[in-house]
Amino acid sequence: MNKINIGLIGYGVVGSGVAKMLLKRKSFIKNKYHTEFSIKTLCDRSLGKKDTKNLTHTKFTKNYLDIINDPEIDVVVELIGGMNPAKKIAQQTLQNGKHLITANKELMANAGQELFALAQKKSVSIYYESAVGAGIPIIQTLSEGVVGNQFTGLFGIINGTCNYILTEMTKSNLSFDQALKSAQEKGYAESDPTLDINGMDSAHKLAILVSLAFGKFIKIKDIYTEGITHISHDDIEQAEKLDLSIKLLAIAKMTDDKIEARVHPTLISKEHPLAAINSIYNALYLNADPLGDVLLSGEGAGQMAAASGVVSDLINLAGKGQNAHLWSNLSDENKKLKTRKIDDIESKFYLRFMASDKPGVLAKITGVLGRAGIGINSVTQKQHHQTSTVPVIMLTDYSTEKKLRSALNTIHKMPVVKAKPVAIRMEKLW
Repeated sequence: MNKINIGLIGYGVVGSGVAKMLLKRKSFIKNKYHTEFSIKTLCDRSLGKKDTKNLTHTKFTKNYLDIINDPEIDVVVELIGGMNPAKKIAQQTLQNGKHLITANKELMANAGQELFALAQKKSVSIYYESAVGAGIPIIQTLSEGVVGNQFTGLFGIINGTCNYILTEMTKSNLSFDQALKSAQEKGYAESDPTLDINGMDSAHKLAILVSLAFGKFIKIKDIYTEGITHISHDDIEQAEKLDLSIKLLAIAKMTDDKIEARVHPTLISKEHPLAAINSIYNALYLNADPLGDVLLSGEGAGQMAAASGVVSDLINLAGKGQNAHLWSNLSDENKKLKTRKIDDIESKFYLRFMASDKPGVLAKITGVLGRAGIGINSVTQKQHHQTSTVPVIMLTDYSTEKKLRSALNTIHKMPVVKAKPVAIRMEKLW
């Protein structure tokens, strides 16, 4: 029987879920994998407020060094999130020759290369399946399952909060604020949901995916990031009429030794599999050669979904052995690859202008777009109402981001345009 002692740092939603799952699956894991996991020590700064009655053989501490410096602990599971003190915990864990399991996407996105180099030096491993897509085996699939393939593109719905909000706005006709409140009430969104709804959570996860798929460690500042707060029912209504869906997509493509990486609301065909990914479900759609297109999907949020990924990491650690070399831990990168700036990327766009319902307004707007060299494929304007403001919807031909943004800035300054124009990129995924 293989026995592995765990030091668990962080006993919040995910940490308590891991403890619950290890206890519930104890006999199953023993019988199938001939391994016994023991949470030797638990560290949490709010231990007095937590229910730990089932952890009868576990020591408790508020000092993470009690775990890191314990020679009997084989693996440290970090589940506190953020950079500070998580980065210090990760560094000291590896420095002391212990394996690290984490669900911390911010840590792995910003410090992954540095931590992998330290892990290689100390002959230990980092497992981080739950950092992207909770329990969906995205990390293992990219680093093991399809590792012989070359990737040209990946498209991910990798934030359950935003996907839930957009789903509720579409299917239940809720406002953005109503959908967000519902997500918070159901535990799908934090009390401060900023990192979710502004796209930053997806950007951190995309940085991890780019390193695995393309062998390039990309800085968060080089990922164009846009959230969903500007999406309205007008946009959803128009999308439905066009047989399209609005999704917050994390997109990465490689062409001519340049990587484009971006996170933003995107209009996609309802015929594409990603359009059917709703509520808190996450999905990753990969363009792989020679395998073809691959879709991974499952619950991307929630206590037990994330706990499942962590426990899978523990079992994989036990199965691979203490000295296993993980392809997901490579610190080298392709120095030739550069990042493509958002200004240079071409897309078709959906545009919405809130404009005065007066004669000549449409001509003024299309005139600015025309002078910028932006072709218009279609225009939709609601029925005239005197002195009212109405949405004007346009679909463009392909245009660079730089040209479009310049034209929109000019249009925004027009007295007849009453709000900041909304632009949603249209992506062809087939």
